[in-house]
Amino acid sequence: MPSRGNTQLDGQVRESLPNTMFRVALSDGRLILATPLGKLRRSFVRILPGDRVRVEFTKYDRDRGRIIQKYQK
Repeated sequence: MPSRGNTQLDGQVRESLPNTMFRVALSDGRLILATPLGKLRRSFVRILPGDRVRVEFTKYDRDRGRIIQKYQK
């Protein structure tokens, strides 16, 4: 369930960066920086380049987001 005021978009991981950061290409064509949600970190979910993910944004910063879900291939 998204928090109030947050938007969600689908994207594809393009690049894996240090400190669990990822470069994600969104469905609307933007390239952003995203980090996994804490629940995904604790569950040791592996996110690799090429994976499809869902990203959540706050209304204040549209260039950074949280990966909230990894889709199955």
